[in-house]
Amino acid sequence: MSAVNDTKFKSSVFLLTGIPGQEDVQNLWISLPFCLMYVTSILGNSVILFIIITDPSLHEPMYIFLSMLGATDLGLSIATIPTILGIFLFNSREISFDACFAQLFFIQSLQCFESSVLLLMAFDRFIAICDPLRYASILTLPRIAKMGLVCVLRGVAMILPFPLLLKRFQYCQANVLSHSYCLHMEVMTMACADITVNNIYGLFTTVLTVGVGPLLIFLSYVMIIKTVLSITSHKEFLRALNTCVSHLCAVLLFYTPEFSLTLIHRFGKGSSPLLQIVLGYVYLMVPPLINPVVYSVKSKHLRSRIIRVFVK
Repeated sequence: MSAVNDTKFKSSVFLLTGIPGQEDVQNLWISLPFCLMYVTSILGNSVILFIIITDPSLHEPMYIFLSMLGATDLGLSIATIPTILGIFLFNSREISFDACFAQLFFIQSLQCFESSVLLLMAFDRFIAICDPLRYASILTLPRIAKMGLVCVLRGVAMILPFPLLLKRFQYCQANVLSHSYCLHMEVMTMACADITVNNIYGLFTTVLTVGVGPLLIFLSYVMIIKTVLSITSHKEFLRALNTCVSHLCAVLLFYTPEFSLTLIHRFGKGSSPLLQIVLGYVYLMVPPLINPVVYSVKSKHLRSRIIRVFVK
């Protein structure tokens, strides 16, 4: 019996999963759109970053926050490319423990950073609409840099315990993960040890990102709507709301699948595995794909710069 138990600890890899039941078609029909989505996401966010960095006229708070969002989306795409495309293009399912822990750290710390950036963008819209005369004096470049640094440190500090806690475990459960990438909530269930600390800390970080972040964004928009409703001019009313559309789209794209996936992982044990997998892909791939499009369409200033770059 001890020999059997010993063999359980010899595995040094997790096995990732593509789309169950679609193995015959995923190498071609699924890999092509995935490749297209990744290329589009990387190009879109890279172009926006390049234009904002190189164009001095775009060195304003709104565009600096947008560059932070673009850099985060670019990082998320790069962090998930190796395993997702590895499965669909080469049927490479194995990932070592250390590589898995590193991937979940980068994915979840970048997502934590993105939630912080979305909150900063809400603060930017709040100041721009509710206190426009003090906008330039409040959101100075040094203050924005400090905000960005705090967001990065917050993401690293909150997520770094995840791989450290997971690394101390031995894994004797089935080593097949249900996604094409590593997430803390799933990896910790593979451990043959008490995961109470992981559960409590995971819940704590979830509350801070999925709970507190959206709540503060909601409160900022309550104040924005209250201010906008006091505007008597219908034209000014629409103009003020129009400046928030892009940010609201980014918030919905980020939090809707994340909130749904969190609920399913924690409370939806009987839910369809396919639903979890599809939400997982939407959660990681759709925001980096759509955000550059939304901001390029809604920002006339940014759109004209992009057109000028490609026309040249």
